[in-house]
Amino acid sequence: NMKHELVRLAQAIDWPVLEERFGAVYSDGPGMPPLPTRLMAGLAILKHTFNLSDEVLCERWVENPYFQYLCGEVFFCHALPFDRSSMTRWRGRMGEERIVALLQESLSLAVKTGAMKPADTRQVIVDTTVQPKNVMFPTDAKLIQRARERLVRLARKTGLNLRQSYVRVGKLALIKHQRYAH
Repeated sequence: NMKHELVRLAQAIDWPVLEERFGAVYSDGPGMPPLPTRLMAGLAILKHTFNLSDEVLCERWVENPYFQYLCGEVFFCHALPFDRSSMTRWRGRMGEERIVALLQESLSLAVKTGAMKPADTRQVIVDTTVQPKNVMFPTDAKLIQRARERLVRLARKTGLNLRQSYVRVGKLALIKHQRYAH
């Protein structure tokens, strides 16, 4: 179906410009020949468009002729023409400059096709809910240890005489628990 959205997207993308910008990522030397830039750029577009993992993307690519058409295949393929780890290596070689070029091309294509207006790029909303933080995951053992420390501190503050505070025993028990959990 030549009216399918992925077919129209494949026809609208300026592949020679992408190949010119991303072609420098490859060096033709001894070993395995480089994969086509259109294939790898098409996979990157599909991955981010449909929010897929590499594994799911590879499974769908084998099943979906429209995915294959977008990536430049002329005939339907029944197996992947690349190793899945090639995608990770390609993203690593891309670098920030080429990622920006891919983003610019996709934005200009969206404006050309009418999928978005130029005014939509004036304000950017950044979602930072999944930022890695240096915070330890609270386990029950850590919570119990912290509660014991606070109770001992409160008891001393109020003048209550404790027969045993479990400072050494509690610390050793927490260390042993963390070793067993590891």
